[in-house]
Amino acid sequence: MTKNVDFDRIPTGIPGLDKMIEGGFIRGSNILVYGGPGVGKSIFVIQFIYEGLKNGENCMIITLEESPEDLKNDVKRFGWDLEKYEKQGKLTIIYKDPFQVTNIIEILLEEIRRKKISRLAIDSVSTLALYFEKPFEMRKQLFKLINAIKETGCTTVFTAEKESNDGYNIVEYVADGVIDLISTNLGGQREFTLEVKKMRRTKNSKEIKSYKISDLGISISN
Repeated sequence: MTKNVDFDRIPTGIPGLDKMIEGGFIRGSNILVYGGPGVGKSIFVIQFIYEGLKNGENCMIITLEESPEDLKNDVKRFGWDLEKYEKQGKLTIIYKDPFQVTNIIEILLEEIRRKKISRLAIDSVSTLALYFEKPFEMRKQLFKLINAIKETGCTTVFTAEKESNDGYNIVEYVADGVIDLISTNLGGQREFTLEVKKMRRTKNSKEIKSYKISDLGISISN
């Protein structure tokens, strides 16, 4: 008989998602959010961060693609005022040139501990692939980064582009959870669906759910 164990879970901030994963992400876990272009990966992870900010948590965003200013402007249409939380010292946004990622792990860990960061978003690890000649090297560095962050105890969400050759198998293996965002064209209409492919220590829903991106962010249909 399997014994039920209660884990400390935190709300994701994505309406409809917590019901699919026993109430939220397990505190301290790391979650991969992946999919093709335009499915809302960046929106998803910023929405997760914003939920923490509203609850008084210290949060951090590491962007490997957009500048902090562009990122803040992008999410204003959802009513998310990231600059306010930056000024309060509750949010840290860091832009890193992917060339530097392999050299920042210790500095990053020190920053997470010093600022008592409880939620972290990394967008997007796919950018790392542009700076390593061999996929093996990229995966090795990513494995090292994710496991180092996990030791801090903060809950991490990170995005990746979905590759046609399943190039992120090792990333899926390292991650505690994998959420697949899917876009399909049905009769000229763009439809979005979400699947929780993996969530360790969680009896997650096996259903593929529709979701929408509105002026309030991402929400999942019942």
